[in-house]
Amino acid sequence: MGKRAALFPGQGSQYVGMAKDLFEQSVEAKEMIQTADDAAETNLSHIMFNGPEESLKRTEYTQPAIYAHSVVVASLVRRLEFDGAAGHSLGEYSALTFAGAVQFRDAVKLVRLRGLAMQDAGEKNKGAMAAIIGMEREPLEAACEKASEAGVVQCANFNSPGQIVISGSVEGVKRAMELAKEAGARMVKELVVSGAFHSPLMEPARETLEKALAEANLYDARIPVYANVTAKPNADKETTRELLAKQLTAPVRWEETIRNMLDDGFDEFVEIGPGKVLQGLVKRIDRSATTFGIETFEQLGDYR
Repeated sequence: MGKRAALFPGQGSQYVGMAKDLFEQSVEAKEMIQTADDAAETNLSHIMFNGPEESLKRTEYTQPAIYAHSVVVASLVRRLEFDGAAGHSLGEYSALTFAGAVQFRDAVKLVRLRGLAMQDAGEKNKGAMAAIIGMEREPLEAACEKASEAGVVQCANFNSPGQIVISGSVEGVKRAMELAKEAGARMVKELVVSGAFHSPLMEPARETLEKALAEANLYDARIPVYANVTAKPNADKETTRELLAKQLTAPVRWEETIRNMLDDGFDEFVEIGPGKVLQGLVKRIDRSATTFGIETFEQLGDYR
């Protein structure tokens, strides 16, 4: 018998109208979303349900919105047993909440602070990110190394085979994009982001978050959560504290995370929260893995 994992999406999966059906059809969901509004000290639900899209795309709102949607859905899933969890970047907070390592209200505050700090760091240290499709890890790392003469740039997300995101200074990323094209990348596309996430340019945000994490109430996780920074399972609260701070400037090792989960006997992956991004990545990593998603009240169906 294989194992089942809960996966939680990161930034980019938001859309106007997210979680509105849950709010309208579940008393528990409504109470949780109202708690999120209160903890975030902003009318988050209004932006989630009604937009405008420009506001929802701001990192300070995007992060708590995706987090709230994911955790609300997860809290309504009663009839599935899970043996482990993982989340992509921001999604790691959803995974940790699901695993009992941090309480919902506390995590909303952390995620809101994280979003604000990342937005702020992005405005202080102007940066860029780009998706590189159809290029292997080693040659791309070499291209980033070479492009570093122009400015800071590194691999930020190892998402799936041949899908890697780079991040850094505007000049560094631009140069690395040129070198990737020359080296035969199939597609090179700059991403619309408000900062160079998972790069050294996020250092000011890391410091802010580290202080907040030092004071946060964290608990040992009930099930292992595979961390972005190490791609390995962890349940220890003090390790979690360190890893969440490091995560802001370190690459997201998603492909490795999923491969490690597969090696550890996981064969079913359930994406909980908005969008289908992670299901697509898992399928690219291993076609034989079973994947499905739960994001709407209707999809909760028999799992409640």
